[in-house]
Amino acid sequence: MWSRNVASVCRQRTAVCLRAPSRSLASVAEAPSPSAAPAPSSSSTSDASTSKVILNAAVVLNRSPILTRTPTLFERAYYAYQSRIRRALFNPFPTEFYFKTGSLLEKKFAKEETLREREAFGGPWTFKRRKQGPSQMDEDGILIASPDQMENMGEEPVEPPAPRIHESDRTGDVKSLDRMGERNLYLLVRAKDVTGKEVWRFPQGGLQEGEFLHQAAQRDLQTECGINMDTWIVGKKPIAVYQPSLPENVKKSLGGELYTFFLKAHILAGQVRPDGKNVTDFAWLTKQEIEPRVEKDYWASVKDILSDF
Repeated sequence: MWSRNVASVCRQRTAVCLRAPSRSLASVAEAPSPSAAPAPSSSSTSDASTSKVILNAAVVLNRSPILTRTPTLFERAYYAYQSRIRRALFNPFPTEFYFKTGSLLEKKFAKEETLREREAFGGPWTFKRRKQGPSQMDEDGILIASPDQMENMGEEPVEPPAPRIHESDRTGDVKSLDRMGERNLYLLVRAKDVTGKEVWRFPQGGLQEGEFLHQAAQRDLQTECGINMDTWIVGKKPIAVYQPSLPENVKKSLGGELYTFFLKAHILAGQVRPDGKNVTDFAWLTKQEIEPRVEKDYWASVKDILSDF
């Protein structure tokens, strides 16, 4: 009898313990939270719906390097080491098979081969020139043939290579596409921004209704820089975005926030021919030359998309 009473009491207490949490959880879920955010008012909804975004498409027009970059000291040492290994392992060149014995061409090849051996291996000895006059030997000790001798050998006169430093580099002409042949150059134009201030920037313009960014970029580039250029827009997606910090009165006059998306392009031929109305000046500049010309916030948006070389 006593065991039955104890069992009944334990069952009643267990049922109470199991039902209590369910009631407490239900009450918490049903009670409204005091920290719940109120419903948005109609005024804030109308302000969000009336705010607009003004989009511009800018073109980062690039002229790729036209000269191979000057090798560093480490690269020169590596190439010299590889040249010594290659010359030490290759078979002797059969000169008697390709050149007539005692011919001028054989002598020229022998002089050039001696110079290549000296450049590859060096050594305590030095190459001594023969005293034959300045017209027969060049500054490297290579035998120089006259035009008649070159014609008899069936060879055309070899023109010396052009200098790596262009005339525009010496004169400081930043409008020339031939300057800085080893570097990447970018087109910057001088024009007025939305506040009426003269600034240096990339060619840009607004979007028309139903127009894509890459289409607007091509059209705005021709509008500001003329049609005398053959350019190629690399892709349809922008590579950077810039949001200027504008005064409130300028934002009201524009009708919203201004965003400028940058698209990459290459120039293939031609030159900039601005009309002088919207664009007053232009320059082909390296990354290091762009930084002091543009605004600080503008530079922070575009510096990572420009090449250091």
